Formats: sequence, structure tokens, C-alpha cells
Amino acid sequence: IPWGCKERDLQVVRDYKPHNEELEQLRIMLHGPTGSGKSSFINSVDTVLQGRMTSQALEDAVSQDTFTKEVRITGPGTLYPFVFTDIMGLEKETNQGVSVEDLKLAMSGHIKDGYNFNPFSAISVDNSCYNKAPTLKDRVHLLVCVIPAASVNLQSAESVAKMRAVRLAARNIGIPQLAILTKIDEACPQVKADIKNVYMSMYLKKQMEVFSDSLGIPVKCIFPVKNYHSEIDPDDDTDTLILSALKHMINLGEDFVNQQ
Repeated sequence: IPWGCKERDLQVVRDYKPHNEELEQLRIMLHGPTGSGKSSFINSVDTVLQGRMTSQALEDAVSQDTFTKEVRITGPGTLYPFVFTDIMGLEKETNQGVSVEDLKLAMSGHIKDGYNFNPFSAISVDNSCYNKAPTLKDRVHLLVCVIPAASVNLQSAESVAKMRAVRLAARNIGIPQLAILTKIDEACPQVKADIKNVYMSMYLKKQMEVFSDSLGIPVKCIFPVKNYHSEIDPDDDTDTLILSALKHMINLGEDFVNQQ
């Protein structure tokens, strides 16, 4: 990864506009276990784009609530052309978290923002949050799986099966996918010492390979990032990794909507 190019990468993101005239924004869905860093990633993207620490997305590492939360990234006089849909609580237990069937409907644009998922039953077509006639702008344009680096090989078989089922459901309706490996500094002392060691870490390389094997996502589509958590000021190298992931999200989402 080229270090020291943050401003160039930032400009690429700031200049992006969807070419498809039906759309004003790309819709990016994040999924993964509770506490994996989904909301922290959204906040970190906001921090990078605004150049200061922000926290507009709800962060809750222990909540068992399951709902969708749309987060639009805005700057001074700017509405960035992508929106994140944060699916909370993808749990390993079959009676907790979001059902795969509901996630399929959400990816297809049938579930409106703010719907409280019921782990025991899928949404009814009579529900006020059910969108009976979704258009391209309602659909998810990219699916992103989020998982902590140190937890890759600690996921239960049920949790892996659920994440894989979501991935396959997205594939079956043509939605592109990538993954984010979070908390890389907590997982690897070499990276904690210097984040620029990220692609030299044999431990992280192994974790990415294990993740790839278990979910079927190619290693080239897995992006290691360090989310902002307790920092006071942004850091250019941390920003670079976040921007690298974000640029690939934009590229994949743009390719998808242009093919529709």
C-alpha cells in the first residue's frame, strides 16, 4: 500500500459521484458479530473525511438489540455520495440477532431504515417498514463483512455459517462484497508499534487467509484497518488504511450500479 498519499486518496473519495443517474448515493451494508467494529468503522470514515474526531454512528459493544441504522456521512456543506446501513447484532445463536431471510430482504431494498428486527420471525409485507416496490436506490450496492482480526479463528461454527449464508445470499442477487479486518493493532504487537507494518505481519496474513477460507472471500478483498477509538487526533497512516478500504468499496459499488 502506498503510504504518504492520504491527500490524494482523500481527494479521490471527495470527488466521487455515482455515474448512474438513478442514484445520489451508494448504499453500503455492514454486517458482522456484535462488537466487531461496524459503527466504529463508520465513525472512522467520518473522522477521515472531516479531518477531526467524530462519533455520529451509535457504538455499542454489548447491545443485543437488532436494528438497521442508516448513517449518511456529511461535511461542512457536503453530503458524501454514500450511505452506510449498519446491521446490528448478527449473532451466532439461531434465536438471536438478524435472520438471514430478513437480511436478504434488506439487501434487496425491501426493509426501510429503523426497522427493529425480530429474531423469531421475518418482516411481514404488511409492516410499515416493508418496502413493496424497491428501486435501485433502495437496494444494497455493496456488502461488507466486518470482523476483528484476533477473533477470526474464534468464531463459532454457527456464526461462520450465518455470515457465509449472508455472503451467498448477496452473491445470488449479484451484490459485490469485501471484508474489513478490524482492531489490527490489538491483534498484533508489530502493528501496534507501527501501523505501517500491517502488510508485513505474518500473523495478520494468516488471519486473512483463515478468514478467506472460512467465508470464501478472496484475500485481495479483505482490508485490514484500525478504527479510531480513544484517540484525540486523526493519524495519516490510520487514515490511509481506512481510505484504501473505502476507495475499493466505492469502486465495487460503482461497478455494480452501472451494470443494472
